[in-house]
Amino acid sequence: MCRIFGSFAAAAAAQDLAVVASRQRHGGPDAHGVRRGPGWSLGCNRLAVTDPSGGSQPYQLDTAPGVVAVFNGELYNHRELRRHLRGRGHVFPDNCDGTLLPALYAEYGPAFAGLLEGMFAVALVDLRAAGPQLVLATDDHGMKTLYYHAAPDGGVCFASELPALLAFPQVPTEQREEALDEYLTTRTCLGQQSALRGIRTLPPGATAVATRGRGLRVHRRQPRGGGRPRADLLGVLRHEVRRLARADVPVCAITSGGLDSSLVTALAAEHSWEVRGEPLHTFHLTYKGRWPGDEDGFARAVAHRSGTVHHQIDADPAEFAELLPRTVWHLGQPNADPITLSTYALFRAVRSEGFTVALTGDGADELFTGYDRMRAALAAPARADWVTPYVTSLAAVPRPLRESLYTSDYRAFLADRGTAEQRIIEQLRSATDDRHTTLTTFETLQRLPAYHLRRLDHLSMAWAVEARMPYLQPAVSALAQRLPSHLRRGKKALAAAARGLLPEAVLRRPKQPFHLPVEAMLVRGTPLMALAQDMLCPGHLRRDGRLCERGVRDLFTTHLREPTPVTAAALWALLVHELWSEELRVLRATLPRPESFAGMAA
Repeated sequence: MCRIFGSFAAAAAAQDLAVVASRQRHGGPDAHGVRRGPGWSLGCNRLAVTDPSGGSQPYQLDTAPGVVAVFNGELYNHRELRRHLRGRGHVFPDNCDGTLLPALYAEYGPAFAGLLEGMFAVALVDLRAAGPQLVLATDDHGMKTLYYHAAPDGGVCFASELPALLAFPQVPTEQREEALDEYLTTRTCLGQQSALRGIRTLPPGATAVATRGRGLRVHRRQPRGGGRPRADLLGVLRHEVRRLARADVPVCAITSGGLDSSLVTALAAEHSWEVRGEPLHTFHLTYKGRWPGDEDGFARAVAHRSGTVHHQIDADPAEFAELLPRTVWHLGQPNADPITLSTYALFRAVRSEGFTVALTGDGADELFTGYDRMRAALAAPARADWVTPYVTSLAAVPRPLRESLYTSDYRAFLADRGTAEQRIIEQLRSATDDRHTTLTTFETLQRLPAYHLRRLDHLSMAWAVEARMPYLQPAVSALAQRLPSHLRRGKKALAAAARGLLPEAVLRRPKQPFHLPVEAMLVRGTPLMALAQDMLCPGHLRRDGRLCERGVRDLFTTHLREPTPVTAAALWALLVHELWSEELRVLRATLPRPESFAGMAA
């Protein structure tokens, strides 16, 4: 697991690359490497997980001359691939998973990415032909984000984190005008668009090739099928958990107390006893004091049933006003889910206890229709409008309140360009697949990578922890797609697979998202409220020009008089966006990394 960066057909001075690397070194504290040539550069900050004593990046092999590669992620089939490549004459200096990438590319060209199983973002430069070419690739679900800027002249710059990408002098730092509406409509910018003009993320399951004079061409690969089809969900999931629990560094599991992470915990605990002869360590985050929605009792019950060493992390709400700006900086662009703060605090505790790898239950809700909004959409009558309520449920701020927060000029701009809500509704209504496929495609290809996986990647790596997701491995994803729709709805198939492994109370409990109780914490007299009032002052609002001073003032008045989940979520979303905008202004004004961010990296 690493942080990678580079450039192609674009100028990149050594000092620029040093700043790029410094802005994401928190995710790769163990080693640093850069290779440069005429018109290209590749760099890496390494978090040593597989064969920590080997794996020096960028990768080059004597048996694959002219191919240079960097890699962020983990390859779970690297042992099989290495045996195959050795049979074709390749020699490897170590057992690190990424070391084989130059050889695999030398044998298969850009098709190499279709042979990889795991989570990955790969960048390589092929210098063998008269004109070099850049190849970028991501895994099928986009678990490892890769931001890039493709200039009109064909130059390409890329990095694992957005603040790092902005250290390239030629990368723009202007916000997209419509991004604020997208953010408040869907809690973050979905799909491949970032909140900044000219900066995108490589799509899930994509390979992109750039040659001088032709720019970057992106195409989507066919998803991997995960090998021989199997119908036994528990068997497939057990196999994948065991593969992902294998590492050369300490491994733990995140246990929220819900079905998804609890099943991963139970299977990982089995593996730990059978293979290592020792208990698995599990982590659960809760909050000091008494707050609504605590799940710690369920998490403890799962840990007791599975025989784990359980760590309950009691985060202190008194420090949240201090942690939130750091969390926003690591995210790189705004995400309105308060769980981001919890995620940051949780992985801080994981790292402080000496763990480098954590198994999580992310991805199950999207594959197995676990969200209430998905179930409601599928349950709607055939001729009913299921699209509008579904899209409405994605919002950080409901449309009437959203519109009251916009200036008249911004409302006019959106009336001319079209709102984010209108575009998503049109996209879903024009889909030709059945309803279940349309929903799953939108959730897994647009919302999951942008909303969940970027958050998990950036905030775990903020503390140099590698988060692994068994549900998003090709074999599990392929099996989920083959299941009859009635077994996917409400995660019935998962619940059936977990019976006998988890406490009945966990199996019977309704779906409850892991959340931060913002309504109870964002109240008068708290540090969070003071931060919100400071950041959302009239001077800041006038500087942006899209938010109405009166609308924001009325929101504060309403919330302070009688806090509700709606007003709390709206204030939180605006606060996060303003914190991000302020840090973007600092990034824009300073190069190298601003002093105000010193110490924010883990």
